[in-house]
Amino acid sequence: MPAADAAQIIIFHTTWKILDPKLLPPPMQSNWLFGEVKKMKAVKFLLWVLCLHIVSLAVGPSSKNPLVFKWYNAQEEILGKKMKDWMRFSVAFWHTFRGTGGDPFGASTKMWPWEDGTNSVAMAKRRMRANFEFIDKLGVDFWCFHDRDIAPDGKTLEVSNLHVCLCPLNVRLSGLEVENESNANLDEVVALAKELQGRKIRPLWGTAQLFMHPRYMHGAATSSELGVYAYGAAQVKKAIEVTHYLGGENYVFWGGREGYQTLLNTDMERELNHMARFLEAAVAYKKKIGFNGTLLIEPKPQEPTKHQYDWDAATSANFLRKYGLAGEFKLNIECNHATLSGHSCHHELETARINGLLGNIDANTGDPQIGWDTDQFLTDIGEATMVMLSVVRNGGLAPGGFNFDAKLRRESTDVEDLFIAHISGMDTLARGLRNVAKLIEDGSLDELVLKRYQSFDSELGALVEAGKADFELLEKKAMEWGEPKVPSAKQELAEMIFQSAL
Repeated sequence: MPAADAAQIIIFHTTWKILDPKLLPPPMQSNWLFGEVKKMKAVKFLLWVLCLHIVSLAVGPSSKNPLVFKWYNAQEEILGKKMKDWMRFSVAFWHTFRGTGGDPFGASTKMWPWEDGTNSVAMAKRRMRANFEFIDKLGVDFWCFHDRDIAPDGKTLEVSNLHVCLCPLNVRLSGLEVENESNANLDEVVALAKELQGRKIRPLWGTAQLFMHPRYMHGAATSSELGVYAYGAAQVKKAIEVTHYLGGENYVFWGGREGYQTLLNTDMERELNHMARFLEAAVAYKKKIGFNGTLLIEPKPQEPTKHQYDWDAATSANFLRKYGLAGEFKLNIECNHATLSGHSCHHELETARINGLLGNIDANTGDPQIGWDTDQFLTDIGEATMVMLSVVRNGGLAPGGFNFDAKLRRESTDVEDLFIAHISGMDTLARGLRNVAKLIEDGSLDELVLKRYQSFDSELGALVEAGKADFELLEKKAMEWGEPKVPSAKQELAEMIFQSAL
């Protein structure tokens, strides 16, 4: 991003909507503006106001510059929190720096200037430097990664007592440590990432890639082969250590191949039990090494498997309850996965929220005309507003946040496009948050919902909601009241109110 564009973003933070003193930096609030007016001659003051107006046109919502924020202002306080604290934006390493533009019908279309065409450790380090330069220019504090995205896979997995573990010495298992070329590669790249992060940047979450290598064709935690199950456990163990070492705030399990293609050759009960034991072991190891981050499960209904066991938020919540894991895990909801499961993103977020499981959001969307996981940047203002409704009702997402699990389209091949896509995604969610603030301030939508359920705000309604109204009492009241009068749900009015905030 050119320095001028970065400067414009900074200018925007202090000039957009400058007539609202609350949006000014602290030194410019309260009586500052009026004190300056007294010090200036009238003509100079008018020129000053004109200059501010011109700058605001260049960098505010009316700006035509694609490399400036139009709605996102990290330090602006909305509904009691700074915008950056509501959002906690994160760059996804895999899509941003490993996305090639390839698809099942065509080869790669992207060759970034930092790439040399190899999958070497040296290339991984150069890529990591590009990652942190991008994060710095974008102005976010978090990033996310799969272990095999940031460092190349190795050829061996063998037992050795030579392994230099990134975790503290007091949490190593005495005796032999798992050592392999993959771990050595990962250690080398992670050491550089730790240096480049500094004190400000850290992973929103890390995870292990347990779906690409042929060994995981039957899954990892649900594989029919014990050796694969053990290999997957070793890989997750290392990924948790690395996430902890880098100061990560969460760890994600996405079971892309934890499912089946047909039940004819599948013992589903046994596989689900194995997956539960795998997650229990992850909880135990997390606690053993002192990792206080949240463990997250990311639901998805299918692709690449025909049926994935964590199909949607409700299925995942039921699984966690059945195996006594609900207190140890939360959910990472991806909007595109929601639509693949036949739900809206808002539905999945609300399902997770009311079950106390909303932990993180993978901010993306799909194409309604395409039946697969297209991982596009979210640009729909209405959807973003509904997403932010759930986030505000949840009180925020921390220690989770918004991870841009989204990739450029195959035909978008300029480095500039990486910035444009992320700025657009950040602005869209920021605009959604502003719309939620308007809806809350107006109060009409909340009032409509409260009015719809007002019959339960009665003595009998309170008994029903407390679980103290038996069928005999309800039958007695039904006979006493006769045929109930059912009022309108006012859906069209609710939609009108919602649209008016957009």
